[in-house]
Amino acid sequence: MKMYLTSIFSDPERLDRMMSIAQSSLLPLVKGALTYTIPLTLISFSIGLVIAVLTALARISSVKPLQIIAKIYVSIIRGTPLLVQLFIIFYGLPSIGVTIDSFPAAVIGFSLNLGAYASEIIRAAILSTPKGQWEAAYSMGMTYPQALKRIILPQASRVSIPPLSNSFISLVKDTSLASLILVTEMFRKAQEIAATNYEFLLLYTQAAALYWIICFLLSLVQGQLERRLDRYVAK
Repeated sequence: MKMYLTSIFSDPERLDRMMSIAQSSLLPLVKGALTYTIPLTLISFSIGLVIAVLTALARISSVKPLQIIAKIYVSIIRGTPLLVQLFIIFYGLPSIGVTIDSFPAAVIGFSLNLGAYASEIIRAAILSTPKGQWEAAYSMGMTYPQALKRIILPQASRVSIPPLSNSFISLVKDTSLASLILVTEMFRKAQEIAATNYEFLLLYTQAAALYWIICFLLSLVQGQLERRLDRYVAK
């Protein structure tokens, strides 16, 4: 690395060229983040959260078939790499006649993956609710669904928000894997630009810096949200 930096700063022409490449590539990278990386994250997280809630409820239900299905789903997703899951959806399914475009394939893969991991967070949050809350709800004449909706899930959501926020930030970084199934998100843009000028280290570092900025801003939002929750709980 030291020799690389020395070679750059000792060559004014190459330094100017790299500065020019960095400036010209910034807008395409930001565009890739705005048009694919961020939408992919938001859509996948939203769908994955719905899957997570349903899976968590299935895991704690008294219906054995639902429990078994939910356990198998979580076990398969948590026991296989996300990259393999994406490849199966995008490259594997066409072999049996099911062809899915790259962006929907990425959404399906990320949603299923997040749903499995987030379901454990939500399940733990629900189970951490004191039994007295259930008993109080039943004593008021509430049914099981009413108790869940009005009493249990609101409390569980406050417990699960911090770890779910971490999952959201991790998902932002994981979207870079979508480049391997041809989604032209930010990292894919960096690869395409680097293929034309061969400045791979520069472009990949620039993409990494943008990922860091996005995640840093999200971590600030997460911190603010957690402080508000702490004040709410304290009251």
